[in-house]
Amino acid sequence: MGKSRNSRRRSAAAEAVVEAVDGGLAQLIPDPDRGRAWTLLIDGAPQSHVDLDDPAYLSFEYQRRLGHVIDLVAPQGRPLQVVHLGGGALTLARYVAATRPRSTQQVVERDAALVQLVRRELPLDANARIRVRSVDARDGLGRVPEAWADLVIADVFSGARTPAHLTSTEFLDAVRRVLRPGGTYAANLADGPPLTHLRGQIATAGARFAEVAVVADAGVWRGKRFGNAVLVAADVQLPVAELTRRCASDPHPGRVEHGRSLRDFTGGAAAVTDAVAVASPSPPPSVFR
Repeated sequence: MGKSRNSRRRSAAAEAVVEAVDGGLAQLIPDPDRGRAWTLLIDGAPQSHVDLDDPAYLSFEYQRRLGHVIDLVAPQGRPLQVVHLGGGALTLARYVAATRPRSTQQVVERDAALVQLVRRELPLDANARIRVRSVDARDGLGRVPEAWADLVIADVFSGARTPAHLTSTEFLDAVRRVLRPGGTYAANLADGPPLTHLRGQIATAGARFAEVAVVADAGVWRGKRFGNAVLVAADVQLPVAELTRRCASDPHPGRVEHGRSLRDFTGGAAAVTDAVAVASPSPPPSVFR
C-alpha cells in the first residue's frame, strides 16, 4: 500500500506545506537538519519550530527562554496546569507534555484554520492532555476557572504584532484571576529602538505583580536591534539566579534584568491601560531576511 499524502509530506525533506489560514498564508517548512522537524511561518514571519521526534527540543531562542521558565516553575517532572495564549504549532505545549507528563494544558489560539493545519500535519501525542480553544485570548481566559493555572504563557501575535488589548493592566487582571496563588506569568514581547513598548510592558507587569524579570540579548537591551524579550512575573520570589545561569549558557546568550536595574531601565514609564493601549510595533522587514 502506498504512503498517504501527509506521510509523503513528512518524509520528503524538499516538500513544504503551504495553506491559507485565518491569519494569512501559513507555511510549514521542513528542517533539513532534523528528520521530522518543521518551522511554521505566517506571511513569512517565523512563528514556531517543532521536532515531532523530540518535542523537548526548542530551536527558537525566545522559546528556549520560555522553556527555562517552565523548567523552573516547579520541581523537575511535576505536572503543571498551564494556559497558553497563542498556539502557533503548539511547541511549548508539546514541551510541557514531554518534560512534565500528566500535565493539563489549555491552549487559546484564535486562528481555527491554523489549529486544523497543525493538528493534521504535526499531530499531537495521543497521551498529551492538551485542549485547544479557537477564541480570542481574553475571551479564552474568561473560560478558564479561577485560580486554575500554575503558569500562563502569552505568545500572541497578529501580523507580527501583539494586539493592543493584550498589553494592558486589565488584561493582566484577567491573567491573575486564573493563576493560582504563587503562579507565574510569562510573555513573549517584541520591540526595537527606542524600546518604548518594552518599557511600558515592564511597567504594566510591575503594577500587577510583586516580582518582574526580563530576558533579552545584549543587542535588544542596548536598543541596537529589533528582537524578542521574555517577561516573567509573579507575586513570589522569582528564580533569577538560575534563570540567569541558564540563559547565559544558551547558544544565543540572554541577559536577565531584575529589581533595581530593571526599574532603572523602565525609566518611569507608565502602566498601560485599555484606554491607551496600542499594538506592539511592527518589525522592520530586515528582521525576516
